[in-house]
Amino acid sequence: MKRVYQIAERKDNRALTEYLAQEGQMLLPMVELIAQAQLAVDEFIDVLGRAALEAVLELSAAQVAGPRHQGQAGGAVRRHGSQSGAVSLSTQKVRVRKPRLRTKAGGVGAEVPIPAYEAMQAEGPLRDKLGEILLSGVSTRKYERVVPEMATSCGISKSSVSRQFKAASAAKLQALCERRFEELDLLVIYIDGVRFGPHHVLGAVGVDSDGRKHVLGLREGATENAVVVRDLLSDLVARGVDPARRRLFVVDGSKALRTAIDAVFGPQHPVQRCRNHKVENVMGYLPEPLKDQVKTVMKAAYRLPAEEGMARLKQQARWLEKEHPDAAQSLLEGLEETFTINRLGLPPKLRRCLATTNLIESPHSGVRLRTRRVTHWQGGAMVLRWAAGAFLATEANFRRIDGYRDLWMLKAALDEAMSEGKEVRVA
Repeated sequence: MKRVYQIAERKDNRALTEYLAQEGQMLLPMVELIAQAQLAVDEFIDVLGRAALEAVLELSAAQVAGPRHQGQAGGAVRRHGSQSGAVSLSTQKVRVRKPRLRTKAGGVGAEVPIPAYEAMQAEGPLRDKLGEILLSGVSTRKYERVVPEMATSCGISKSSVSRQFKAASAAKLQALCERRFEELDLLVIYIDGVRFGPHHVLGAVGVDSDGRKHVLGLREGATENAVVVRDLLSDLVARGVDPARRRLFVVDGSKALRTAIDAVFGPQHPVQRCRNHKVENVMGYLPEPLKDQVKTVMKAAYRLPAEEGMARLKQQARWLEKEHPDAAQSLLEGLEETFTINRLGLPPKLRRCLATTNLIESPHSGVRLRTRRVTHWQGGAMVLRWAAGAFLATEANFRRIDGYRDLWMLKAALDEAMSEGKEVRVA
């Protein structure tokens, strides 16, 4: 049987396009998948190249206007030559030559879209990829270095990257602000702040009964700002965090945070103050020769039962009071709430995770890593957009908390106290 071969050189894109369009039965399933946005265009390009992409556009046009018929007028939708266009890949735009279709009547509004072209022209994937790259630490000035080179690709300017990222990060912020939590059984809520240049952002991360972490919300402002804290907590309630369900709050020790929790959720919720913050605060009032000794005493006391541990630290405060009164006062301030998890009777591994705000500070370090290239923050709106994008990118790498298998014990303690109307908090 005689075989017919079509030979096309690398430079002869048009010949390859025509051949693939003529022999394109194998591409028809791909045409449907691309038109329905079910196939990643850049994966398709990696296999068959720009010529194949143009062949897909030709096949899509044929589905609308019928196949080419030399010398025949055609039907209600007719071919009208071709024109330049561009389609979006994951990190760039690619120039293509696409068929042009018009209705028989002509006039204004006579242009007929090609389904595959419309699907491939959408900038969502490109915008999302730009955001992902920028949040990996690539500045807009150096973005062109990480975009794959392609002879026929369109240039993407710095201003275009910025606009695309602004749209992508605004969408992420909106998505974060619209999250609902009715279906989540949140046992723990961590609250802490992070700085972006001169700006502060307050973040909340929740842990459900399976030990999985969820970014709950963001607000511009510091933990010492009572209005900001209350606004964040009120928003969580509005989005489905039931204030009647007892849960543990882990905070950095700010008085504004404690006041806002009482005001929005009620005083029945136990609060654990971050021990790392407490140690740092006390160390700030001590001379270097005493720091290691007092730090060792504090950490040892935290491992004891609540009453015994508090007694040891009160003894330490009395010893410090004469020569270092500020350190003694700092040690005693909020002392009871540094032992909340001890009073709950939780196992050591789970207590280590709940004793500090490290769980939310870890996302903060990921946020700082992703935003370290930004040197000029142009107001709170920009800060919140970047923070939302960075928090959500970090959330994708969240793992369950240490000691998650023992969370049932925390849940039982909270439920028991709720059913009996007890307060774990010591005033």
